[in-house]
Amino acid sequence: RPIIDGGHLLRQLEQYVRNGHLKPTTLFCTADITNLYTMLPQDESLKILEEFLLEYHYEKVQGISIQVILQLAHIVLKETAFVDGNKFYRQIIGGAMGSPFTLTLANIFMWKWEKNAICGTLEPHEIYGRYIDDIFFTFNEPKTKIEAVIKKANDFHPNIKLEANIGSCVSFLDLLIDNKNGVLFTSVYHKPAAEPCVVPFISDHPRHVFSNIIQASLLRAVRYSTTLDIFEKERCAIRLMLLYNGYPSRYIDTHFRKFFDNSISLVSMIPFMNNEEQFLTKRKSLLAQPSVKERETQHRINKALGLDGEIHQKNIQDKKTTIAIVSKQTKPNLFTNTLFLHYTHEKRLSSVKNDIHRIYSEIFQDTPAMEIRLIVGYRNHRNTGHELIQKRPHSSLLKPTRLPNTTKQKSERWQHVT
Repeated sequence: RPIIDGGHLLRQLEQYVRNGHLKPTTLFCTADITNLYTMLPQDESLKILEEFLLEYHYEKVQGISIQVILQLAHIVLKETAFVDGNKFYRQIIGGAMGSPFTLTLANIFMWKWEKNAICGTLEPHEIYGRYIDDIFFTFNEPKTKIEAVIKKANDFHPNIKLEANIGSCVSFLDLLIDNKNGVLFTSVYHKPAAEPCVVPFISDHPRHVFSNIIQASLLRAVRYSTTLDIFEKERCAIRLMLLYNGYPSRYIDTHFRKFFDNSISLVSMIPFMNNEEQFLTKRKSLLAQPSVKERETQHRINKALGLDGEIHQKNIQDKKTTIAIVSKQTKPNLFTNTLFLHYTHEKRLSSVKNDIHRIYSEIFQDTPAMEIRLIVGYRNHRNTGHELIQKRPHSSLLKPTRLPNTTKQKSERWQHVT
């Protein structure tokens, strides 16, 4: 089962506790798959892709047949090339790092691998989940038996190797999970090498970026902290991180108070909660809400289910697809007679949006152009990666080598003979 983020796993763990499966001897295992993307066997991955599509009754995906999908997958996977110096190289194992297709194919390959290598050895009530190349599962057997499961998984395929960590306290993604004598404790996990750096307050970013950083940090802290004491430690760490990055103390307190809104008294001198019961109530309500990543994932799933009309009942789904297409065509265009203007954001240009609207009104007053709605937006600066990484080789390498004109040479030889 896929794990979307730390909050998604945490809800599964709390349900696991409510069902009475967490015992003082329960162990957690996390495992990292070594170099998954670059170690995918290409031919085998394409066969598993076909098996996956057939098992889930995909005759077509968005109108594209399985055979065409496999042909396109073959091209994308086996025609990956890069340039080093003046030479071209073709990748013969794995897929291109950063390619959306490589991620999808790796997930489908792991669907087959984990079904045969690990899932069959776990009890049905145990949690098993995977976030791309990171695996997590619970186990109520001795540690030696878990080690045997990991060894069997490492022997299952020569290209897939796991680096496992087994214990009652483990970290997975940004979540620290601890089983203390049958009681579950969780908190935010910070890697030892992580630096307390966020976007500096003096950075030339839109103002909402800074408030969003505070809100997101507090939201994660409340969701992940099982007690008020754990949360207080994380809250202090957030505050120190913000101060280190130049955020004014008053600005921090204002947004802390805004986050806790109804949970603290208006006359309170401290901008945070100091009551355990209030904290647990707020945590319960926030943890029940899906995260942004979960909502995006669910939206993609719903979209895929709506577009793949050939799954299960073809005729019914085709009818639904037709209705969806018709309704999409008849949906009114909200941006008719709208003019969009964009500029690159800079702090010194904070008034440019109002200035553009004012100039537009002055110039086009009492003309038909005033019926056009003007929307002014901004773009952020290109980041360092875009500026420094060259994704395409030099144009001279991309030009095909001219072949000799053999036809002309033959005609010249014939003329010479005659």
